[in-house]
Amino acid sequence: MVSYMDLIIVITIAFYLLSTIGYLAFLFKQQDYFNKTGLYLLIVGFVAHTIVIIGGFIKQSHIPVSNLHETLSIACWSLAGVFLAVQYKFNLKILGVFAAPLITMIMLVAFQLPRDPVQTQNVFSNFWLVFHIAAIFTGEAALALACGVGILYLLQERAIKTKKRGFFFKRLPSLDLIDSTGYACLVVGFTLLTIGLITGFVYAKTLWGRFWAWDPKEVWSGITWLLYAALLHARITTGWRGRRAAFMAIIGFGLLVFTFLGVNFLLEGHHGIFTQG
Repeated sequence: MVSYMDLIIVITIAFYLLSTIGYLAFLFKQQDYFNKTGLYLLIVGFVAHTIVIIGGFIKQSHIPVSNLHETLSIACWSLAGVFLAVQYKFNLKILGVFAAPLITMIMLVAFQLPRDPVQTQNVFSNFWLVFHIAAIFTGEAALALACGVGILYLLQERAIKTKKRGFFFKRLPSLDLIDSTGYACLVVGFTLLTIGLITGFVYAKTLWGRFWAWDPKEVWSGITWLLYAALLHARITTGWRGRRAAFMAIIGFGLLVFTFLGVNFLLEGHHGIFTQG
């Protein structure tokens, strides 16, 4: 028998999927109607998704990240929320072509995963861990969008350099708008990632008695942080932007994905699959 919460999850996925269709229609037809339709559908999906998150919080009395299903759901919800904020700020319409399919894909994967919660012994009630999780997920959502913007930049730059007014040239905005949007996503994402790591260190101290234990996830999180730090430092001090910044944003997101999922499945450590950082 389908539960009430499962029904809302299905509704959430349906709206995300319809939003994806709307954005893809906008990509090919270039009619503003499709862009607005995709945006409104995603907003409705985000609202339904928020109900799912709140329901999980009420049921478990903590942030619902006690298994991989819930963790991916929170990641997807964070991505949708940050995308809506970026869309409101920069009105980079074409970004929905990247965000909506990614959100839908994550939710479809999460829906197929087991939902039995891992025994957490109330660790998620710790203030520092809650702050850590919130900052990490929001920051990584912003960095995921920075990756998407980087891909858009490379596509538009190639179209301009080849001097062919092809498919993407007519559908992508100016390089300046793409670059400024990507930079904003990087700054916000890196700031939140830094806060997330710091609060993670404090939580580790309270739980294990040490700030750093050379756990594989800690190591790879540090490597990822250093990459983004180098990217922003180069941009601020030497004006490093454009193609190189776009490539680094894409590589950085690849490291984030590996740190988020790959480390848990391929390397042993004290971070379970239901936590991040």
